[in-house]
Amino acid sequence: MTPIIVLLLRILMVIALYAFLTWAMLTLWKDLKFQSQIISKKKTPPISIIMDSDPRAERLNFSQNEIIIGRDDSCDIHLPDQATSGKHARLVYRNMHWWIEDLMSTNGTYLNDERIESPAILINGDELRIGKSILVVEIQAIS
Repeated sequence: MTPIIVLLLRILMVIALYAFLTWAMLTLWKDLKFQSQIISKKKTPPISIIMDSDPRAERLNFSQNEIIIGRDDSCDIHLPDQATSGKHARLVYRNMHWWIEDLMSTNGTYLNDERIESPAILINGDELRIGKSILVVEIQAIS
């Protein structure tokens, strides 16, 4: 083969390689964009917290994905009880579940009468004991 044909074949090979790499990067970018749109459409299921175990007691409804419980006025659920820490516990929605986490409180956080040491998944009807307060969790389905 003549040197010009070899040079042209090399140039065509480089162009084909760059075209393939461009196609692969565009495909990956479109797939990542599609996945992020799917994730962004997933909503946090609303959660209700019933103060005390009495069904007629005060019901607090939340739609955000993080709820702080404590004695501090800045908490989403304010418990004026002296046995409750300033920022006692946190409810957080992640990995398609509601979780309860103790925020290094002095008296601990109890889920269904068991002290939690690490984050635990909540289900509908769970009872939380924070200080002297009993909170009942109700998780609504996403409509």
